[in-house]
Amino acid sequence: MVKTVKTMNDYLKTSNYDRPRLETPNDESTLLLHSCCAPCAGEIMEALAASSIDTTVYFYNPNIHPIEEYELRKEENKRFCEALDFKFIDADYDKDNWFDRIQGLENEPERGERCTKCFDMRFERSALFAHENNFSLFATTLGISRWKDLDQVNNSGLRAANRYKDLTFWDFNWRKKGGSSRMIEISKREEFYQQEYCGCVYSLRDTNKWRKENNRPRIKRGKKFYSKFL
Repeated sequence: MVKTVKTMNDYLKTSNYDRPRLETPNDESTLLLHSCCAPCAGEIMEALAASSIDTTVYFYNPNIHPIEEYELRKEENKRFCEALDFKFIDADYDKDNWFDRIQGLENEPERGERCTKCFDMRFERSALFAHENNFSLFATTLGISRWKDLDQVNNSGLRAANRYKDLTFWDFNWRKKGGSSRMIEISKREEFYQQEYCGCVYSLRDTNKWRKENNRPRIKRGKKFYSKFL
């Protein structure tokens, strides 16, 4: 059996969609992209590649629990970076600092104050890395997910960027013009790992609680992948 080798053009052909060329806020040619996972990153990365924006993916997500889940999500993202020839930065898994940061907010709901603190921590580290490594622009993949409050994500990113006078947060709405749909399409095409909770131990707890109340089976981590045949 001969295995088909994909080219860059194969990755950029999605639903016969003629991608417009993206324009960065101040005509920047490089970008630091904080990424949470491959499914959220796929559409954004292909859009950036099609616009020839030199992108480095920064994987900093100490919220993800447990470590096995973290490694799986990281490796899926890394795999797609290699396919698109994007640089990939594997940042610290400093989960103890994350737990310290959100102490007292364990029972906050999704999109509540705990999520704000979580975004702040991840974006502050991303902004610091950008500042120290001569990036003048950074963005995040988190906002493409309809499970997230876009204003909450963007406000956190703007606060992080405002720490440095030479840094801009790109609050582009990646959901628009079919972005959310292409995110799913690309995930199916690439057969990405399909995580069933946001990432932290509290979202796992609350998702399983909801499933129990609605007679649904508990989450089985590491088992579910998108399929190009569904």
